[in-house]
Amino acid sequence: MPKLSASRQLIQDLVAASRILAAHEVLDAYGHVSARSERRPERFVMSRSRAPALVTAADMMELDADSEPLPGERRKGFIERYIHGEIYRARPEVMAIVHSHSPTVIPFGVTRTKLRPIYHMGSFLWSGAPVFDIRKVRAENDLLIRDRPLGQALAGTLGACNCVLMRGHGMTVIGDSVQEAVFRAIYTEMNARLQLNAGQLEGPIEFLSDEEGRRSTAANRGTLERPWELWKKRALGRK
Repeated sequence: MPKLSASRQLIQDLVAASRILAAHEVLDAYGHVSARSERRPERFVMSRSRAPALVTAADMMELDADSEPLPGERRKGFIERYIHGEIYRARPEVMAIVHSHSPTVIPFGVTRTKLRPIYHMGSFLWSGAPVFDIRKVRAENDLLIRDRPLGQALAGTLGACNCVLMRGHGMTVIGDSVQEAVFRAIYTEMNARLQLNAGQLEGPIEFLSDEEGRRSTAANRGTLERPWELWKKRALGRK
């Protein structure tokens, strides 16, 4: 197997991220998390094709700028690795990505109701949660982002936002770190759940303003180590 350029710490964080997201039921047997290599920023690292709850450091593989495994890599990678590669290409500041089939988020990708920040933990959604409809790019499809053109189209829909919904499929969130991407994946699911619940009460819903969203997003970045420590210890079985 090719030697990874990513640091040992980044590999450990990716293992923890997979376990954490599985424990929170954001990921199940499907979905994946990746990180840009610190030493080779044109490359990224993610697990081989395996259920997130089972991922170990030995499962990690490095992919090039075109989302292809490095020479000598014989293990099976995720079909939708192009989600990650094309977002990294389009957004140089992005350091980590989570793609999931988060259940409570799905309805917002198939209806006219927009997913909007309803509380401070979901404040990063102030930037928008556009919906990618694969049919507009490829009429005959299986909903999977299985090549670079589809990945480019998805990255284009994401634009400058922090989250993109995928019609009949799931969502993809980005972050400045593995910790932030995990945080956003978990709280996108929670924000969706709260928005659905609030919609059953007397409205209208008082969503966060853009200014509240920006300020809360900045504040939450300063506390990421708190939930990360808790989630990591729980997911890895440490006290």
